Amino acid sequence: MGRFLVTGAAGFIGFHVAKRLLERGDDVVGLDNVNDYYDVGLKQARLRQLAGQARFSFVQLDVADRAAIGALFDQHPFETVIHLAAQAGVRYSLENPYAYVDSNLVGFVNLLEACRHHRVRHLTYASSSSVYGANTAMPFSVHHNVDHPLSLYAATKKANELMAHTYSHLYGLPTTGLRFFTVYGPWGRPDMALFKFTRAILRGEPIEVYNHGLMQRDFTYIDDIAEGVVRVADLVPAGNPDWTGERPDPGTSRSPYRIYNIGNHRPVELMDLIAELEQCLGREAEKRLLPMQPGDVPATFADVEDLVRDTGFRPATPVKDGVREFVRWYREYYKV
Repeated sequence: MGRFLVTGAAGFIGFHVAKRLLERGDDVVGLDNVNDYYDVGLKQARLRQLAGQARFSFVQLDVADRAAIGALFDQHPFETVIHLAAQAGVRYSLENPYAYVDSNLVGFVNLLEACRHHRVRHLTYASSSSVYGANTAMPFSVHHNVDHPLSLYAATKKANELMAHTYSHLYGLPTTGLRFFTVYGPWGRPDMALFKFTRAILRGEPIEVYNHGLMQRDFTYIDDIAEGVVRVADLVPAGNPDWTGERPDPGTSRSPYRIYNIGNHRPVELMDLIAELEQCLGREAEKRLLPMQPGDVPATFADVEDLVRDTGFRPATPVKDGVREFVRWYREYYKV
């Protein structure tokens, strides 16, 4: 049994990761600021699911609060930190950039410093497929350079990877970044496409389909994400002895630092996802076709071979099954 800190525990991914750790007998401290970026009631409902577990405790604070983070680490001897708290969303980063600086940059360095000074065994943190930005070589590989982000959100996630590498190099802090690909499933985020589409269709409202539907996404089911996170958190990285500055590999280092993609490695046409959803709901969507949005990309596709090789796990939930499970949860939760 390990002692874990899971930041963002009231969030979509953090909730599922904390739940999985508790189910296998780990002690978990969950941290979240429970902000109002989306429905606070949904976050509180997730926390109620965790609160009944004997090995779970919750602390409400903001990762940007340096003194509070320091005090928390002084109080708890964390072995492993899974840092999932962040200001999410590509489009919102165009409206409120400072939220991303506070949470994703200031908050991240606070976690790095706390992990460094308290000799945490392993820091695993959320990156994003958004870091691939203007890259078009498919599938996206952790061994590709990612130097052209298309949103501030993506830039902060790339910055997290760079900051983590610095701490791995200077202080020997083992860090692993996880690039998540379009996560969906029960208890999902209301600002994500599947959630918004489901809500609109059931209300008889039109859905907004960007890039006139010519989009592909590597939709990844939440259970696969949670399994991948836990497996990687258990796998403390070592330096890559073959790494060389003459041919620098972006996904590894001489230092104890790694990057992995976690995706379903099966891009799905957006219109095909909508068709699956229509079938599950028994209703046809009225589609409002719109142009590509600023900061967005037309396609994502994860190369997960490093993840498979090092953890023995390959995400594999078909979109058909995942959409069905999301709709089942949505109807039950909202009593539709």
